[in-house]
Amino acid sequence: MEKIRVGVLFGGRSSEHSISCISANSIINVLDRNKYEVVPMGITKDNSWVVFEDKNPFLTLTKGDLPEVTKAGIQSNKSVSFSKFPPDDLITLDVIFPVLHGPYGEDGTIQGLIDLHAIAFVGSGVLGSAIGMDKTTSKTLLKTAGFPVGDFVTILDSQWKNDKPNILKKISELGLPVFVKPARAGSSLGIQKIKDASKIEAAIEEARVHDKRIIVEASIENAREIECAVITGEDKKAARSSLPAEIIVKKGHEFYDFEAKYMDDSADLIVPAKLDKKIQADLQLLAARVFDYFNCEGLARVDFFLTKDDEIIVNEINTMPGFTSISMFPRMWEASGMKYDELVDYLIQEALNRPIGLH
Repeated sequence: MEKIRVGVLFGGRSSEHSISCISANSIINVLDRNKYEVVPMGITKDNSWVVFEDKNPFLTLTKGDLPEVTKAGIQSNKSVSFSKFPPDDLITLDVIFPVLHGPYGEDGTIQGLIDLHAIAFVGSGVLGSAIGMDKTTSKTLLKTAGFPVGDFVTILDSQWKNDKPNILKKISELGLPVFVKPARAGSSLGIQKIKDASKIEAAIEEARVHDKRIIVEASIENAREIECAVITGEDKKAARSSLPAEIIVKKGHEFYDFEAKYMDDSADLIVPAKLDKKIQADLQLLAARVFDYFNCEGLARVDFFLTKDDEIIVNEINTMPGFTSISMFPRMWEASGMKYDELVDYLIQEALNRPIGLH
């Protein structure tokens, strides 16, 4: 039987470049070479496309490594070819797994490009990806539809430049503390928890380094951080939710920031979370509803806060969550009975069985 030609696309222009490389490495290493012909495809930070030799293991990484795609290679790997965009390899693929996190990868841009070439791909299409990436848009839509979300203020670039006093007044009405976030970044990059009103303006300016669109959210104090993984159901039936997991941040970190996620052991990841059965079922149902509401496909991770009064609040959705073998998304599915290699295979097969283009 002819092998399925799968391109694993990683790197990219966003600040989550290295995390994308680590996720892709895990996926490449578990793909069945008897079933798939694997084409590793990297995008450098300056937008050059590089096609790498398939190796297993692809990269040898240690904890704390932050690999980067270059035209010469990744870490010790040497590129075997690179070409002008679009590479010839792109248009001969059967399916693409775009393991790209953040802007120019998780936001609908690469999904639209792949659609133009009429190639199957893992994950949500243009609309679902774009909505999920932009926290200001996704929270506004969730609130409009009646989903439980926290209070927030959106800051557009023009508003910050022309109406700063009014924006700061709206933020003051949220109370303290608040979280200042780039609207279209991930991995907690550029996020600060602010307890002193005099530091809000500086925090916004720092967040604007990552994105000119900012969201300021009222902190939900003493809440538990719960996540739930979702995939498209078999035969396109209702979305399937995993057992939820909980993040418990240890002392030294105000929240689950980049260092806590990737650089040290300052967070406990409880998989599955210890929850009342009804609350667990409610979380799973709500995660699937958010997934469907945003027209997501393939996979997503929905993040929640669970208040001390057991109120569930939707925080955000990630349409291409971290996908290393120890990331929360695959760990939640493993706890739910689907191993990492099975999950990767399931997602690729789901993409191949989905109609290409508008449907």
